[in-house]
Amino acid sequence: MTPTTPNFAARLCARLDRVGSPLCIGLDPFADRIPPLFGPRGSVMAARGFCEAVIEATAPLAAAFKPQAGLFEPWGADGAAALAAVCAAGADTGVPVILDAKRGDIGSTAEGYAEAAIGAGQAFRADCVTVNPYMGLDTLEPFVARAVAHGRGVAVLVRTSNPGAGDFQDLDTGGQPLWARVAAALAPIEARLLDAGAGWSSLMVVCGATAPSQAQLLRDLLPHALFLVPGFGAQGASAQQAVAALRRDSAGGPRGGVVNASRSVLYPDGAFEAASHTEWAQHVHIAARAAADALAAALPSPPQGAG
Repeated sequence: MTPTTPNFAARLCARLDRVGSPLCIGLDPFADRIPPLFGPRGSVMAARGFCEAVIEATAPLAAAFKPQAGLFEPWGADGAAALAAVCAAGADTGVPVILDAKRGDIGSTAEGYAEAAIGAGQAFRADCVTVNPYMGLDTLEPFVARAVAHGRGVAVLVRTSNPGAGDFQDLDTGGQPLWARVAAALAPIEARLLDAGAGWSSLMVVCGATAPSQAQLLRDLLPHALFLVPGFGAQGASAQQAVAALRRDSAGGPRGGVVNASRSVLYPDGAFEAASHTEWAQHVHIAARAAADALAAALPSPPQGAG
């Protein structure tokens, strides 16, 4: 990446302007839900072909793609190769790719993870990678350094959408939940990755759509961070809940992050039984369009004087 290439924040904002919706499409290849059209059940070939077909069917609507590394890793080396191919297919469309790997380790191990995901010699063509901060800020530094050097992004888990999120993240720590203290500690990274032209940071924070009031507080703590919002659709959150911390700019374009939808887009009613790839693609495209339209309609009006 050359110094003149826009960084992740600028690229994502440009993509949001182009598609008009904050829809991020999660690429989650559940073996038992992939239609027989794509190959033998449980095969890595079917998973790769399925994800590549989703990319082709939905790229005009996607603000980002989010391949889930954990669903490729059971195939070992073949799964890693398939994941790399899927990341490349997403990148080739011009849509930002967020590698959902949730890395979190120390020292040289973190360096290795960071280099593979967003380094100069990255094994996966990703614009951004998800990381877990709960071992400490030093575990984030290899990722942040590479984001600065190569114009990429880092998506940090802060308040997640899973049922057990509150077991630790909501623990009171002297008047504040633990997740809020994590968010406050990320402020220097937000500033370090800030793109003054775009007005947003290449720091992303993961905040579940199922907790809109917490999303508002997180927005107050990190006003320039991009949000990656899981929990919309199959996990039960409404479009209004999902965009609680997002907004429109003065021209009406989406700003502030993306909302992930996986199962509701990848596995709509009728798709599994489709008789052809064309019929299947129509089902998936229609589901993606419905999700994109719902999110766009739910975005709040821009604040007065917003840019």
